Amino acid sequence: MQQNEPSFRESVDIMFNRAVALMDLSPGLAEKIRVCNATYTVRFGVRLRGRIETFTGYRSVHSEHMEPVKGGIRYAPEVHQDEVEALAALMTYKCALVETPFGGSKGGLRIDPRKYEEHELEQITRRFAYELAKRDLIHPAQNVPAPDMGTGEREMAWIADQYARMNTTDINARACVTGKPLNAGGIKGRVEATGRGVQYALREFFRHPDDVKVAKLTGSLDGKRVIVQGLGNVGFHAAKFLSEEDGSKIIAVIERDGAVTNDDGLDIEALRQHIVQTGGVRDFAGASYHEEGGALLEAECDILIPAALEGVIHLGNAARIQAPLIIEAANGPITAGADEILKDKGVVIIPDMYANAGGVTVSYFEWVKNLSHIRFGRMQRRNEEAHALALIEELERLSADKGLGWELAPDFKKRYLQGADELALVRSGLDDTMRTAYQSMREVWHGRDDVHDLRTAAYIVAIDKVAASYRAKGL
Repeated sequence: MQQNEPSFRESVDIMFNRAVALMDLSPGLAEKIRVCNATYTVRFGVRLRGRIETFTGYRSVHSEHMEPVKGGIRYAPEVHQDEVEALAALMTYKCALVETPFGGSKGGLRIDPRKYEEHELEQITRRFAYELAKRDLIHPAQNVPAPDMGTGEREMAWIADQYARMNTTDINARACVTGKPLNAGGIKGRVEATGRGVQYALREFFRHPDDVKVAKLTGSLDGKRVIVQGLGNVGFHAAKFLSEEDGSKIIAVIERDGAVTNDDGLDIEALRQHIVQTGGVRDFAGASYHEEGGALLEAECDILIPAALEGVIHLGNAARIQAPLIIEAANGPITAGADEILKDKGVVIIPDMYANAGGVTVSYFEWVKNLSHIRFGRMQRRNEEAHALALIEELERLSADKGLGWELAPDFKKRYLQGADELALVRSGLDDTMRTAYQSMREVWHGRDDVHDLRTAAYIVAIDKVAASYRAKGL
């Protein structure tokens, strides 16, 4: 972080205040929406390797204008209260923007998960879950965590099981957390949901030639040169889908130990395997290695995707960023000061609260699935196929009887006769959510003379929805 740079929490508040200044909100209601309702700090001990270790964790509830509140739990050695509260605030606005019926929350445990064996992490996770659940900070109707940086399906399964052990008669126990493995009540498409959402966000942006023109770009995603910072779950899936399905070229990937580049496009699947096996990008075949990875943020490209930590684009490097379009796959990767510099340069920023909302959107679908106790598609899929088959057979009969000579293409028949399974429905719901949310931001961005960027538009849309909820409650 640069000197005189606002903290992550301060950046969120600055961006919030910019939007509120353009809205007709009473000061009291604006302050009620801005402040964090409560943060619980827990310190608990776990006996490991013959001695007791004490861990510090947080669960912050930013807004309960809707319940349950929703937000991930991250495991990182630098986790602190301000960071968790800033992330909880972003969750409030994110959920409102994409119309998932949740308030905002976030959790964190100050731990480096790489330093512990799997059975030790399970002990730590279960104890953390116990401390939160006994205070209703994990609960299907009140507070529903999900994975975040440093956590995944495995940790969510442990948390769900711990909650179920403590609440043996709760029929909805599985809905206490999302991002679980399929065999523990998860949903297809959740692991890649945030990266898929980034892809859908970019697709929607490129459907609007006027917006593409603002970013000084032309055409579609095909052939666009992309730099990705962070090849974790989100960065990997976004890069994989963009390169394999949309024809984009991932020309650089920045990781902890440096960066790799290839102007013809990197093999993302192979690079991911290399990182898993070696712990970094160094020595990856078919690419040039750069020890100073952060410098590649400033390299020439069409689209920059920061997909790791907050604050990576700051006052110290913002003026040198060359990408005309940045999509924030991470939370808060651009500081408030850097945001001003980039806007003045004409850079278009697709903001984090929208760009990475794929995770909470599919988490919402998983929560609904857990509460309904049935997987999506189970009731209607074969019925849809039967209806489609009846139509195809009738068309083929008419063709034969009348001698019309119609012949349906085999691939059309196959696609048309396939009813939607859970994965197809999840992708459809996510695509619809990302399209609708972008259009709501775009309407404000282009429809008001005093709004000049997508981030301010996103805050205005989100804050307006939260304010409407509070007014309906009588506030």
